[in-house]
Amino acid sequence: MPKEYGFLINGKWTKSKRKREIRSPYNGETAGIVSVPDRKTAIGSVGLAESAYVKWRESPSHERSRILRKIAEGLAVRKEEFARTLVLEGGKPLKTARVEVGRAVTTFSVAAEEANRFSEGELIPIDIAPGSDGMFGIARRFPLGVVIGISPFNFPLNLVAHKVAPSIASGNAMILKPASQTPLSALMLGEVACEAGLPDGLLNILPLSGGEIEAVIEDDRVKKVSFTGSDAIGWELKRKYPKKKVTLELGGNAATIIDEDPPDLDFAASRNAWGAFYQAGQSCISVQRMYVHEKTFDRFISKFVEETRKLRLGDPMLEDTDVGPVIDTASADRIMKWIEDAVGGGATLLTGGNRDGSLIEPTILTDVPPGCDVSKSEVFGPVVHVERYRDFDEALKAVNDSRYGLQAGVFTKDIKKAFKAYAALDVGGVVVNDYPSFRVENMPYGGVKDSGVGKEGVRYAIEEMTELKLMVVNLNY
Repeated sequence: MPKEYGFLINGKWTKSKRKREIRSPYNGETAGIVSVPDRKTAIGSVGLAESAYVKWRESPSHERSRILRKIAEGLAVRKEEFARTLVLEGGKPLKTARVEVGRAVTTFSVAAEEANRFSEGELIPIDIAPGSDGMFGIARRFPLGVVIGISPFNFPLNLVAHKVAPSIASGNAMILKPASQTPLSALMLGEVACEAGLPDGLLNILPLSGGEIEAVIEDDRVKKVSFTGSDAIGWELKRKYPKKKVTLELGGNAATIIDEDPPDLDFAASRNAWGAFYQAGQSCISVQRMYVHEKTFDRFISKFVEETRKLRLGDPMLEDTDVGPVIDTASADRIMKWIEDAVGGGATLLTGGNRDGSLIEPTILTDVPPGCDVSKSEVFGPVVHVERYRDFDEALKAVNDSRYGLQAGVFTKDIKKAFKAYAALDVGGVVVNDYPSFRVENMPYGGVKDSGVGKEGVRYAIEEMTELKLMVVNLNY
Protein backbone atom coordinates (compact mmCIF):
# COMPACT_ATOMS: atom_id res chain seq x y z
CA MET A 1 0.00 0.00 0.00
CA PRO A 2 1.22 3.55 -0.70
CA LYS A 3 2.62 5.35 2.33
CA GLU A 4 0.38 7.99 3.91
CA TYR A 5 2.12 11.16 5.07
CA GLY A 6 0.95 13.66 7.63
CA PHE A 7 1.94 17.32 7.57
CA LEU A 8 4.49 18.75 10.01
CA ILE A 9 3.70 21.66 12.35
CA ASN A 10 5.63 22.47 15.53
CA GLY A 11 7.35 19.08 15.57
CA LYS A 12 4.11 17.10 15.32
CA TRP A 13 2.96 14.96 12.41
CA THR A 14 -0.77 15.39 11.85
CA LYS A 15 -3.17 13.59 9.53
CA SER A 16 -6.39 15.13 8.32
CA LYS A 17 -9.56 14.09 6.56
CA ARG A 18 -8.49 16.04 3.50
CA LYS A 19 -6.15 13.85 1.42
CA ARG A 20 -4.32 14.17 -1.87
CA GLU A 21 -2.96 11.30 -3.94
CA ILE A 22 0.47 11.79 -5.50
CA ARG A 23 0.72 9.87 -8.75
CA SER A 24 3.71 8.86 -10.84
CA PRO A 25 3.95 10.90 -14.05
CA TYR A 26 5.32 7.79 -15.77
CA ASN A 27 2.56 5.23 -15.17
CA GLY A 28 -0.05 6.97 -13.00
CA GLU A 29 0.47 4.67 -10.03
CA THR A 30 -0.07 6.13 -6.57
CA ALA A 31 3.30 7.10 -5.09
CA GLY A 32 1.89 8.29 -1.77
CA ILE A 33 -1.00 9.97 0.00
CA VAL A 34 -0.62 13.25 1.85
CA SER A 35 -2.79 14.95 4.43
CA VAL A 36 -3.56 18.60 3.71
CA PRO A 37 -4.10 21.06 6.57
CA ASP A 38 -7.11 23.35 6.67
CA ARG A 39 -6.80 27.13 6.48
CA LYS A 40 -7.00 27.71 10.24
CA THR A 41 -4.29 25.16 10.97
CA ALA A 42 -2.05 26.54 8.25
CA ILE A 43 -2.34 30.13 9.49
CA GLY A 44 -1.78 28.94 13.05
CA SER A 45 1.62 27.59 12.05
CA VAL A 46 2.95 31.16 11.80
CA GLY A 47 2.63 31.84 15.51
CA LEU A 48 4.22 28.51 16.38
CA ALA A 49 7.09 29.18 13.97
CA GLU A 50 7.63 32.65 15.42
CA SER A 51 7.79 31.28 18.97
CA ALA A 52 10.37 28.73 17.86
CA TYR A 53 12.38 31.45 16.10
CA VAL A 54 12.55 33.62 19.23
CA LYS A 55 14.44 30.80 20.98
CA TRP A 56 16.47 29.62 17.98
CA ARG A 57 17.88 33.05 17.09
CA GLU A 58 19.82 32.96 20.38
CA SER A 59 21.24 29.49 19.71
CA PRO A 60 25.03 29.21 19.36
CA SER A 61 26.49 28.64 15.92
CA HIS A 62 27.96 25.28 16.91
CA GLU A 63 24.49 23.97 17.78
CA ARG A 64 23.06 24.99 14.40
CA SER A 65 26.06 23.43 12.69
CA ARG A 66 25.72 20.19 14.65
CA ILE A 67 22.07 19.72 13.71
CA LEU A 68 22.72 20.52 10.05
CA ARG A 69 25.45 17.88 9.96
CA LYS A 70 23.09 15.35 11.52
CA ILE A 71 20.50 16.12 8.84
CA ALA A 72 23.13 15.56 6.17
CA GLU A 73 24.05 12.24 7.78
CA GLY A 74 20.39 11.21 8.00
CA LEU A 75 19.89 11.93 4.30
CA ALA A 76 22.94 9.87 3.42
CA VAL A 77 21.72 6.89 5.45
CA ARG A 78 18.37 6.92 3.59
CA LYS A 79 19.86 7.83 0.21
CA GLU A 80 18.33 5.00 -1.78
CA GLU A 81 14.91 5.44 -0.21
CA PHE A 82 14.96 9.13 -1.07
CA ALA A 83 16.14 8.42 -4.62
CA ARG A 84 13.34 5.94 -5.30
CA THR A 85 10.79 8.36 -3.86
CA LEU A 86 12.03 11.02 -6.29
CA VAL A 87 11.50 8.55 -9.13
CA LEU A 88 7.99 7.68 -8.01
CA GLU A 89 6.70 11.19 -7.34
CA GLY A 90 8.40 13.13 -10.14
CA GLY A 91 9.52 10.66 -12.80
CA LYS A 92 13.19 11.52 -12.33
CA PRO A 93 15.45 8.72 -13.65
CA LEU A 94 16.98 6.71 -10.83
CA LYS A 95 20.58 7.58 -11.72
CA THR A 96 19.88 11.32 -11.56
CA ALA A 97 17.67 10.91 -8.49
CA ARG A 98 20.69 9.50 -6.67
CA VAL A 99 22.71 12.51 -7.77
CA GLU A 100 20.05 14.84 -6.39
CA VAL A 101 20.11 13.15 -3.00
CA GLY A 102 23.89 13.45 -2.95
CA ARG A 103 23.59 17.14 -3.75
CA ALA A 104 21.12 17.62 -0.89
CA VAL A 105 23.63 16.00 1.47
CA THR A 106 26.22 18.50 0.23
CA THR A 107 23.80 21.42 0.68
CA PHE A 108 23.26 20.62 4.35
CA SER A 109 26.99 19.97 4.84
CA VAL A 110 27.87 23.37 3.35
CA ALA A 111 25.20 24.99 5.53
CA ALA A 112 26.78 23.37 8.59
CA GLU A 113 30.03 25.15 7.74
CA GLU A 114 28.34 28.46 6.96
CA ALA A 115 26.47 28.40 10.26
CA ASN A 116 29.82 28.99 11.96
CA ARG A 117 30.80 31.81 9.60
CA PHE A 118 27.90 34.01 8.62
CA SER A 119 27.71 36.05 11.85
CA GLU A 120 31.40 36.99 11.95
CA GLY A 121 30.51 40.55 11.00
CA GLU A 122 32.69 43.50 10.08
CA LEU A 123 34.53 46.20 11.99
CA ILE A 124 33.90 49.59 10.38
CA PRO A 125 36.17 52.61 10.95
CA ILE A 126 33.76 55.36 11.91
CA ASP A 127 36.49 57.94 12.61
CA ILE A 128 36.90 58.92 8.94
CA ALA A 129 35.16 62.25 9.49
CA PRO A 130 35.84 65.07 11.94
CA GLY A 131 33.79 64.73 15.09
CA SER A 132 33.85 60.92 15.04
CA ASP A 133 37.21 60.41 16.78
CA GLY A 134 37.23 57.52 19.20
CA MET A 135 34.24 55.84 17.58
CA PHE A 136 33.90 52.59 15.68
CA GLY A 137 31.15 50.49 14.19
CA ILE A 138 30.27 46.81 14.09
CA ALA A 139 28.06 45.43 11.31
CA ARG A 140 26.75 41.88 11.38
CA ARG A 141 23.77 39.98 10.11
CA PHE A 142 20.73 38.92 12.16
CA PRO A 143 17.90 36.51 11.22
CA LEU A 144 14.59 37.90 9.96
CA GLY A 145 12.15 35.58 11.71
CA VAL A 146 9.54 33.47 9.90
CA VAL A 147 10.45 32.56 6.31
CA ILE A 148 8.11 30.99 3.77
CA GLY A 149 9.80 28.58 1.34
CA ILE A 150 7.96 27.62 -1.85
CA SER A 151 9.69 24.94 -3.92
CA PRO A 152 9.15 23.49 -7.43
CA PHE A 153 8.51 19.97 -8.69
CA ASN A 154 11.67 19.45 -10.75
CA PHE A 155 14.21 19.16 -7.89
CA PRO A 156 11.84 18.40 -5.01
CA LEU A 157 14.59 17.52 -2.52
CA ASN A 158 17.65 19.65 -3.29
CA LEU A 159 15.77 22.87 -4.01
CA VAL A 160 13.93 22.32 -0.73
CA ALA A 161 17.34 21.86 0.90
CA HIS A 162 18.46 25.19 -0.58
CA LYS A 163 15.69 26.88 1.39
CA VAL A 164 15.64 24.84 4.58
CA ALA A 165 19.39 24.58 5.23
CA PRO A 166 20.15 28.34 5.05
CA SER A 167 17.09 29.05 7.19
CA ILE A 168 18.34 26.76 9.95
CA ALA A 169 21.92 28.01 9.65
CA SER A 170 20.92 31.67 9.94
CA GLY A 171 18.58 31.27 12.93
CA ASN A 172 15.23 31.60 11.18
CA ALA A 173 12.11 29.43 11.28
CA MET A 174 10.64 28.12 8.03
CA ILE A 175 7.19 27.23 6.77
CA LEU A 176 7.72 25.15 3.64
CA LYS A 177 5.20 24.63 0.87
CA PRO A 178 6.56 21.88 -1.38
CA ALA A 179 5.35 21.53 -4.95
CA SER A 180 1.87 20.02 -5.11
CA GLN A 181 3.02 17.32 -7.56
CA THR A 182 6.09 16.27 -5.55
CA PRO A 183 5.74 16.77 -1.76
CA LEU A 184 6.83 13.31 -0.61
CA SER A 185 10.60 13.79 -0.49
CA ALA A 186 10.13 17.10 1.35
CA LEU A 187 8.00 15.36 3.98
CA MET A 188 10.66 12.66 4.30
CA LEU A 189 13.23 15.42 4.85
CA GLY A 190 11.04 16.63 7.69
CA GLU A 191 11.33 13.19 9.25
CA VAL A 192 15.12 13.37 9.02
CA ALA A 193 15.17 16.87 10.53
CA CYS A 194 13.06 15.77 13.49
CA GLU A 195 15.28 12.74 14.06
CA ALA A 196 18.34 15.03 13.94
CA GLY A 197 16.98 16.98 16.91
CA LEU A 198 15.85 20.15 15.15
CA PRO A 199 13.75 22.02 17.74
CA ASP A 200 9.99 21.98 17.21
CA GLY A 201 8.56 24.72 15.02
CA LEU A 202 11.71 25.58 13.07
CA LEU A 203 10.61 23.53 10.06
CA ASN A 204 6.92 23.25 9.29
CA ILE A 205 5.87 21.47 6.09
CA LEU A 206 2.43 22.24 4.65
CA PRO A 207 1.49 20.44 1.40
CA LEU A 208 -0.94 23.17 0.36
CA SER A 209 -1.84 24.44 -3.08
CA GLY A 210 -0.29 27.65 -4.37
CA GLY A 211 -3.45 29.64 -3.69
CA GLU A 212 -3.82 28.29 -0.15
CA ILE A 213 -0.33 29.30 0.98
CA GLU A 214 -1.16 32.96 0.33
CA ALA A 215 -3.27 33.12 3.49
CA VAL A 216 -0.10 32.22 5.39
CA ILE A 217 2.11 34.68 3.49
CA GLU A 218 -0.30 37.53 4.27
CA ASP A 219 0.44 37.28 8.00
CA ASP A 220 2.53 40.28 9.10
CA ARG A 221 4.76 37.98 11.15
CA VAL A 222 6.07 36.42 7.92
CA LYS A 223 9.14 38.47 7.04
CA LYS A 224 10.51 36.69 3.98
CA VAL A 225 9.37 34.62 0.99
CA SER A 226 11.80 32.42 -0.93
CA PHE A 227 10.07 31.28 -4.12
CA THR A 228 11.24 28.99 -6.91
CA GLY A 229 8.81 28.50 -9.78
CA SER A 230 7.17 30.26 -12.70
CA ASP A 231 7.95 33.89 -13.43
CA ALA A 232 4.26 34.86 -13.64
CA ILE A 233 3.55 33.65 -10.10
CA GLY A 234 6.83 34.90 -8.71
CA TRP A 235 6.51 38.49 -9.88
CA GLU A 236 2.91 38.60 -8.69
CA LEU A 237 4.08 37.58 -5.21
CA LYS A 238 6.63 40.38 -5.20
CA ARG A 239 3.99 42.88 -6.32
CA LYS A 240 1.48 41.80 -3.68
CA TYR A 241 3.89 41.80 -0.74
CA PRO A 242 6.20 44.80 -1.19
CA LYS A 243 7.02 45.06 2.53
CA LYS A 244 8.36 41.51 2.75
CA LYS A 245 11.78 40.46 1.55
CA VAL A 246 11.29 38.26 -1.52
CA THR A 247 13.79 36.07 -3.36
CA LEU A 248 12.64 34.83 -6.76
CA GLU A 249 14.36 32.01 -8.63
CA LEU A 250 12.28 31.82 -11.78
CA GLY A 251 12.43 30.63 -15.36
CA GLY A 252 15.19 30.53 -17.91
CA ASN A 253 15.98 30.11 -21.58
CA ALA A 254 19.58 29.02 -21.26
CA ALA A 255 21.90 29.35 -24.23
CA THR A 256 25.27 27.90 -25.18
CA ILE A 257 27.78 29.47 -27.59
CA ILE A 258 30.18 27.13 -29.41
CA ASP A 259 33.14 29.14 -30.74
CA GLU A 260 34.77 28.38 -34.10
CA ASP A 261 37.63 26.59 -32.31
CA PRO A 262 36.31 25.11 -29.05
CA PRO A 263 38.72 23.14 -26.86
CA ASP A 264 37.08 19.78 -27.58
CA LEU A 265 34.13 19.40 -29.95
CA ASP A 266 33.28 15.88 -28.74
CA PHE A 267 33.17 17.11 -25.15
CA ALA A 268 30.99 20.08 -26.13
CA ALA A 269 28.56 17.80 -27.97
CA SER A 270 28.23 15.24 -25.17
CA ARG A 271 27.95 17.81 -22.36
CA ASN A 272 25.32 19.87 -24.14
CA ALA A 273 23.31 16.78 -25.05
CA TRP A 274 23.16 15.93 -21.36
CA GLY A 275 22.59 19.55 -20.37
CA ALA A 276 19.65 19.83 -22.75
CA PHE A 277 17.89 16.56 -21.96
CA TYR A 278 18.65 15.43 -18.42
CA GLN A 279 15.60 15.92 -16.20
CA ALA A 280 13.62 15.71 -19.49
CA GLY A 281 14.60 19.35 -20.02
CA GLN A 282 12.62 20.37 -16.93
CA SER A 283 15.28 22.62 -15.46
CA CYS A 284 15.44 26.40 -15.59
CA ILE A 285 19.07 26.12 -16.74
CA SER A 286 18.45 23.33 -19.23
CA VAL A 287 20.17 24.06 -22.56
CA GLN A 288 17.42 25.38 -24.81
CA ARG A 289 19.26 27.50 -27.38
CA MET A 290 22.64 26.87 -29.00
CA TYR A 291 24.62 29.22 -31.22
CA VAL A 292 27.41 27.49 -33.15
CA HIS A 293 29.98 29.21 -35.35
CA GLU A 294 29.33 28.56 -39.04
CA LYS A 295 32.79 27.01 -39.51
CA THR A 296 32.05 24.49 -36.78
CA PHE A 297 28.33 23.98 -37.26
CA ASP A 298 28.24 20.92 -39.54
CA ARG A 299 30.82 18.96 -37.53
CA PHE A 300 29.20 19.90 -34.26
CA ILE A 301 25.62 19.15 -35.24
CA SER A 302 26.59 15.68 -36.47
CA LYS A 303 28.21 14.86 -33.12
CA PHE A 304 25.42 16.53 -31.14
CA VAL A 305 22.68 14.51 -32.85
CA GLU A 306 24.70 11.33 -32.38
CA GLU A 307 25.17 12.00 -28.65
CA THR A 308 21.48 12.82 -28.24
CA ARG A 309 20.38 9.58 -29.88
CA LYS A 310 22.49 7.63 -27.38
CA LEU A 311 20.29 8.82 -24.50
CA ARG A 312 17.84 6.17 -23.31
CA LEU A 313 14.22 7.27 -22.91
CA GLY A 314 11.85 5.23 -20.77
CA ASP A 315 10.98 3.83 -17.34
CA PRO A 316 12.68 6.11 -14.79
CA MET A 317 13.10 3.27 -12.31
CA LEU A 318 15.49 1.40 -14.65
CA GLU A 319 19.19 1.86 -13.97
CA ASP A 320 20.10 2.76 -17.56
CA THR A 321 17.33 5.32 -18.25
CA ASP A 322 18.66 8.81 -19.01
CA VAL A 323 15.43 10.65 -19.86
CA GLY A 324 12.13 10.06 -18.10
CA PRO A 325 8.66 11.59 -18.47
CA VAL A 326 7.67 15.22 -18.20
CA ILE A 327 5.64 15.99 -15.11
CA ASP A 328 2.12 15.58 -16.56
CA THR A 329 0.02 15.16 -19.68
CA ALA A 330 -0.81 18.84 -19.93
CA SER A 331 2.89 19.70 -20.07
CA ALA A 332 3.46 17.04 -22.72
CA ASP A 333 0.58 18.43 -24.79
CA ARG A 334 2.03 21.94 -24.64
CA ILE A 335 5.57 20.86 -25.50
CA MET A 336 4.42 18.83 -28.51
CA LYS A 337 2.34 21.76 -29.76
CA TRP A 338 5.35 24.07 -29.52
CA ILE A 339 7.44 21.59 -31.53
CA GLU A 340 4.72 21.29 -34.16
CA ASP A 341 4.31 25.07 -34.35
CA ALA A 342 8.06 25.53 -34.87
CA VAL A 343 8.21 22.92 -37.64
CA GLY A 344 5.09 24.39 -39.21
CA GLY A 345 6.78 27.80 -39.14
CA GLY A 346 9.82 26.55 -41.07
CA ALA A 347 12.06 24.88 -38.48
CA THR A 348 13.90 21.68 -39.39
CA LEU A 349 13.51 18.65 -37.12
CA LEU A 350 16.89 16.89 -36.84
CA THR A 351 15.91 14.19 -34.35
CA GLY A 352 13.12 13.36 -31.90
CA GLY A 353 9.71 14.96 -32.01
CA ASN A 354 7.79 11.85 -31.02
CA ARG A 355 5.75 11.13 -27.90
CA ASP A 356 4.49 8.18 -25.87
CA GLY A 357 2.23 9.42 -23.09
CA SER A 358 4.33 11.74 -20.95
CA LEU A 359 7.56 10.52 -22.56
CA ILE A 360 8.86 12.91 -25.24
CA GLU A 361 11.90 12.04 -27.32
CA PRO A 362 14.90 14.36 -26.96
CA THR A 363 14.25 16.79 -29.78
CA ILE A 364 16.71 18.93 -31.79
CA LEU A 365 15.53 21.66 -34.14
CA THR A 366 17.34 24.15 -36.34
CA ASP A 367 16.36 27.18 -38.44
CA VAL A 368 13.77 28.05 -35.79
CA PRO A 369 11.97 31.35 -36.46
CA PRO A 370 12.74 33.84 -33.63
CA GLY A 371 9.06 34.32 -32.71
CA CYS A 372 8.40 30.63 -32.00
CA ASP A 373 7.67 29.60 -28.40
CA VAL A 374 10.54 27.09 -28.44
CA SER A 375 12.88 30.04 -28.97
CA LYS A 376 11.40 32.97 -27.05
CA SER A 377 9.72 31.16 -24.11
CA GLU A 378 10.82 28.55 -21.60
CA VAL A 379 10.05 25.10 -23.02
CA PHE A 380 10.67 23.20 -19.78
CA GLY A 381 10.87 20.03 -21.82
CA PRO A 382 13.36 17.99 -23.87
CA VAL A 383 13.70 20.44 -26.77
CA VAL A 384 16.73 22.41 -27.99
CA HIS A 385 17.38 24.40 -31.14
CA VAL A 386 20.78 24.96 -32.74
CA GLU A 387 21.57 27.95 -34.98
CA ARG A 388 24.59 29.25 -36.92
CA TYR A 389 26.42 32.51 -36.29
CA ARG A 390 29.29 34.31 -38.04
CA ASP A 391 30.62 36.78 -35.49
CA PHE A 392 31.07 36.35 -31.73
CA ASP A 393 29.35 39.67 -31.00
CA GLU A 394 26.40 38.41 -33.05
CA ALA A 395 26.21 35.32 -30.82
CA LEU A 396 26.33 37.42 -27.65
CA LYS A 397 23.50 39.56 -28.97
CA ALA A 398 21.44 36.46 -29.77
CA VAL A 399 21.89 35.07 -26.25
CA ASN A 400 20.77 38.41 -24.77
CA ASP A 401 17.71 38.52 -27.01
CA SER A 402 15.53 36.94 -24.34
CA ARG A 403 13.41 38.16 -21.48
CA TYR A 404 15.24 35.63 -19.30
CA GLY A 405 18.77 35.78 -17.95
CA LEU A 406 19.76 32.94 -15.65
CA GLN A 407 22.93 31.21 -16.92
CA ALA A 408 24.79 30.78 -20.21
CA GLY A 409 27.61 28.56 -21.46
CA VAL A 410 30.54 29.51 -23.70
CA PHE A 411 32.90 26.97 -25.26
CA THR A 412 36.08 28.69 -26.44
CA LYS A 413 39.90 28.56 -26.27
CA ASP A 414 40.07 32.35 -26.44
CA ILE A 415 40.28 33.77 -22.90
CA LYS A 416 39.49 37.25 -24.23
CA LYS A 417 36.22 36.00 -25.66
CA ALA A 418 35.43 34.25 -22.37
CA PHE A 419 35.84 37.48 -20.42
CA LYS A 420 33.99 39.44 -23.09
CA ALA A 421 31.04 37.08 -22.69
CA TYR A 422 31.27 37.38 -18.90
CA ALA A 423 30.94 41.16 -19.19
CA ALA A 424 28.41 41.33 -22.00
CA LEU A 425 25.89 38.59 -21.28
CA ASP A 426 22.82 39.66 -19.29
CA VAL A 427 22.70 36.59 -17.07
CA GLY A 428 23.38 35.69 -13.47
CA GLY A 429 26.18 33.28 -14.34
CA VAL A 430 28.47 32.46 -17.27
CA VAL A 431 29.98 28.97 -17.45
CA VAL A 432 33.08 28.72 -19.63
CA ASN A 433 33.76 25.40 -21.38
CA ASP A 434 30.80 23.64 -19.87
CA TYR A 435 27.03 23.74 -20.24
CA PRO A 436 24.89 26.41 -18.55
CA SER A 437 23.14 23.68 -16.58
CA PHE A 438 26.14 23.48 -14.26
CA ARG A 439 25.47 24.25 -10.60
CA VAL A 440 27.27 23.51 -7.33
CA GLU A 441 25.68 24.13 -3.94
CA ASN A 442 28.04 26.85 -2.65
CA MET A 443 28.02 29.09 -5.72
CA PRO A 444 25.80 32.18 -6.05
CA TYR A 445 22.82 31.22 -8.17
CA GLY A 446 20.14 33.51 -9.50
CA GLY A 447 19.19 35.50 -12.57
CA VAL A 448 18.34 38.89 -13.97
CA LYS A 449 15.43 40.18 -16.06
CA ASP A 450 12.46 37.79 -15.81
CA SER A 451 14.66 35.07 -14.30
CA GLY A 452 14.29 36.57 -10.85
CA VAL A 453 15.83 38.63 -8.11
CA GLY A 454 18.18 37.69 -5.28
CA LYS A 455 20.54 34.75 -4.97
CA GLU A 456 20.51 31.18 -3.75
CA GLY A 457 23.57 29.08 -2.91
CA VAL A 458 23.91 28.56 0.83
CA ARG A 459 25.97 31.61 1.88
CA TYR A 460 24.09 33.90 -0.48
CA ALA A 461 20.71 32.55 0.63
CA ILE A 462 21.75 33.24 4.23
CA GLU A 463 22.36 36.87 3.26
CA GLU A 464 18.87 37.00 1.74
CA MET A 465 17.38 35.57 4.96
CA THR A 466 19.13 38.02 7.27
CA GLU A 467 19.33 41.76 7.86
CA LEU A 468 22.55 43.70 8.20
CA LYS A 469 22.52 45.65 11.47
CA LEU A 470 24.98 48.32 12.59
CA MET A 471 26.14 49.14 16.11
CA VAL A 472 28.14 52.34 16.67
CA VAL A 473 30.31 52.54 19.80
CA ASN A 474 31.39 55.92 21.17
CA LEU A 475 34.37 55.73 23.55
CA ASN A 476 34.30 59.46 24.24
CA TYR A 477 32.49 59.43 27.56
